[in-house]
This record gives sequence, C-alpha cells and structure tokens, in this order.
Amino acid sequence: MSIFTPTNQIRLTNVAVVRMKKGGKRFEIACYKNKVMSWRSGAEKDLDEVLQTSSVFVNVSKGQVAKKDDLTKAFGTDDLTEICKQILAKGELQVSDKERQSQLETMFRDIATIVAEKCVNPETKRPYTVNLIERGMKDIHYSVKANKSTKQQALEVIRQLKETMEIQRAHMRLRLVLPAKEAKKLKEKLKPLLQVVESEDFDEELEMVCLVDPGCYREIDELIRFETKGRGTLEVLSLKDVEEGDEKL
Repeated sequence: MSIFTPTNQIRLTNVAVVRMKKGGKRFEIACYKNKVMSWRSGAEKDLDEVLQTSSVFVNVSKGQVAKKDDLTKAFGTDDLTEICKQILAKGELQVSDKERQSQLETMFRDIATIVAEKCVNPETKRPYTVNLIERGMKDIHYSVKANKSTKQQALEVIRQLKETMEIQRAHMRLRLVLPAKEAKKLKEKLKPLLQVVESEDFDEELEMVCLVDPGCYREIDELIRFETKGRGTLEVLSLKDVEEGDEKL
C-alpha cells in the first residue's frame, strides 16, 4: 500500500535542529547530533557531514519546507548552502533539558581542566587538581555559558577565582638575546612585562632568562622583533614553570 506524502514535507529522525528568526519568520535546518558544535569550533569543515539535508524548513519536526520567496526576502538569496551556513553560525541549537544539562556539565569539567592545566598556586608553584578547580568554581557559583567557548570561559574563571583562592597563570620561562646597541633601551621597555629575571649576562649582547605571564608573550615577541629589526631572539625554555606534585587544600 502506498502512502501519499505531500511534496513540501520531509520526515527526518535523530535530528538536531538549529533555529533562527529573521524577517519576522522562523527558519530551521536539520543537522546531525554532535556535529553542530564541531562545525562552530572549526573541527568539522564539511557541511555535508553536518546537515541531514540542505533544505531549509519552517518546522523540521512537521517536515514543512520554507518557501523560496520567504527565504529570498529574509536572507537576500535563495542559495540554500549559503542560508544553511548563516543559520548554523547565528541560529540557536534546540536541545532537550536533559541534553542541555549534560552539555553544560561536560563544559564545566572542560573549563576546570583548562584552568588546572594553565594555573598554579603562586606560593608553591604547584598545579591544582581538576577537582579542586571544580570545587572553586562551585564556590563562586560560576555559571557556564553554552554559547561561549570553554577557552574564553577558562580565562574568565581564572579572573574570578583570584578573588577567593591563591591562583595565577603558570609563568613561561624565556631566553631573550638582545643586540648590545639596543639592549639598554629595550630592557627598560621590556621591564613591565617581565615577572622575574632569573639571570642576566652582558657580553657582546645581552642575554636574559626570565619568567613571564603567558598573556605577555606576543607583546614581548613583537617588541623585540620591531626594536632590533629581527636581530634579537626570543626562545621558549619551558611553557610552564611548575613544581612537581599537585596542590592540596
């Protein structure tokens, strides 16, 4: 027995819906679960791996496809690929409460892991465990934002945790070699960016080993290259200046 299906209806299963309102109308696209976040983070670059179909809907669950005129009016084009990309980038991923809670819990753990990898107790130079960071995040009632990257949020968490616990970004250890001619002037400019100067040796050129905040690395690099016209060098000796063993409370 054949069942009549209207031509403007498409049935899909196991679908993640991304919804966007534009020009007073609702538009939806049907994606594979877990692929939307991969596309947004840049891990997935093949659109066909993300979309279940390149059709644009007004209602995915009912299988109602959007009219061409409505798409042109709202998006200024009827190119479905281009429209799908816009909805993927700016639309809102529709997930159940249970899925959203699971996603937020995973992000919470990921943020804590990034913080634990980047930070130490400044007194002991020892890293914190992920569990201690998670406890600290709960103490400050940190609320995860689903639409912001875990990396961005980790930096925000570090800022907030500084108010309640001894924590800072682990310092990088660098070796700077500066030509004699520019050394004195450049050292003065670099001074505010250096946390600790461990050694200093001046012969035909100035060689310094120092600890810096990772956030200052790019500025130091650009300053040396610009002031020495490429004759100075900057070498990373270690990405993290840490002591062995975890910090315990």
